[in-house]
Amino acid sequence: MSDTRNQNEPLAYRMTPRSLDEFAGQEHILGKGRMLRRMIEADRLSSIILFGPPGTGKTSLARIIATTTKTGFQRLNAVTAGVADIKRIISDTKNAFITPAGRTVLFVDEIHRFNKAQQDALLPHVEDGTLILIGATTENPFFEVNKALISRSTVFQLHALSEEQIRQVLETALADDERGYGLIEVQAADDALAYWARMSGGDARIALNALELAVATTPPETDGRIVISLDTAKDCMQKKSPAFDKGGESHYDTISAFIKSMRGSDADAAVYYLARALYGGEDVAFLGRRMIICAAEDVGLANPQMLTLAVAATQAAQMVGMPEARIILSEAAVAIATSPKSNRAYLAIEQALSDVATEPHREIPLRLRNAPAEGMKALGYHEGYRYAHDFKDAFIDESYLPDSLSNTVYYDPSDRGYEAKIRAWLARLKNTPNHA
Repeated sequence: MSDTRNQNEPLAYRMTPRSLDEFAGQEHILGKGRMLRRMIEADRLSSIILFGPPGTGKTSLARIIATTTKTGFQRLNAVTAGVADIKRIISDTKNAFITPAGRTVLFVDEIHRFNKAQQDALLPHVEDGTLILIGATTENPFFEVNKALISRSTVFQLHALSEEQIRQVLETALADDERGYGLIEVQAADDALAYWARMSGGDARIALNALELAVATTPPETDGRIVISLDTAKDCMQKKSPAFDKGGESHYDTISAFIKSMRGSDADAAVYYLARALYGGEDVAFLGRRMIICAAEDVGLANPQMLTLAVAATQAAQMVGMPEARIILSEAAVAIATSPKSNRAYLAIEQALSDVATEPHREIPLRLRNAPAEGMKALGYHEGYRYAHDFKDAFIDESYLPDSLSNTVYYDPSDRGYEAKIRAWLARLKNTPNHA
């Protein structure tokens, strides 16, 4: 496959790497001696799944493989392809006149968009080696791709490019005589390049698109130079591309980090991840629900007011909406993060549920049972029950659990926050006479 790129094509397409040596980033899988590089250079590919954010080189890798492999190469886009396309490729592969090698490297872009039937159609042919699958996806394949396909493939994760790597891509485009702007004098200010590198979100395509727009729209100086200033750079990339997808892995990663930051008492991190979620357009009600859960599960009775605060903040945020809701949510996130923590009530219900699910049925003591009819009282229902308020501190030192569980402890309060008072109160009750 020859390289037919020309100046009429977008800069981002023209600058896609033609070889592994031109590839920016991904040294963890493409560096010298790394497995994927060895597989490509030796033309000994097995089925692989490439996943990572946009603009990190998944499609570029497929193009490099297409130009280096001696095996037949076919490409499908999962958005427009169907089972009929898969069957056609398989039929051509099994035709010795069309495909003498008897196998085809099939690149499926956005493979997560294939439905179950389409993915199942690939499976037997991947398994018998007729197809060598290269799947590319921005979604986590462990969630979105058929588990059987995953088990027959090697999964490689591509990472967002660093600012330094984005800067390298831009400088290469400026200097390249054949595909970039090496034959015209383009001078991009250092702070303009730094701005694009920082604001592209690790996506080389976004940075190159901004450079192309800047070159196309900046009038030349009297000496013919095209000078790109920081203001021009900002104008060509109006808003940072959010690394957040409400339906994808970034959503779950961001929310996970948000919750864990509150649990870990890091208010700064909690506010940062909250900001990422809000910037990406996350629903304020969803964020509020996460904080309500955190207030119950992680703060618990160390500060019982946090649950009330989280509920109130969620309701208030929904009432006022964005952008003011950000203030309310931030206040709640900081309050939860900086509060004393205890998960003892959470652990109590988890252990109790486990016992209910796995232990034999335990009879409720007769004295605690409901007795709406006289005949039931004659059977011993309610007999022996003592009314707690008739005793000092409204407390009787006895177990209300089934007899076989009478010594079981589910709730063991910590010594943090308000829960320390609960611990002290319970200890005082059990050590005070006249409670039985």
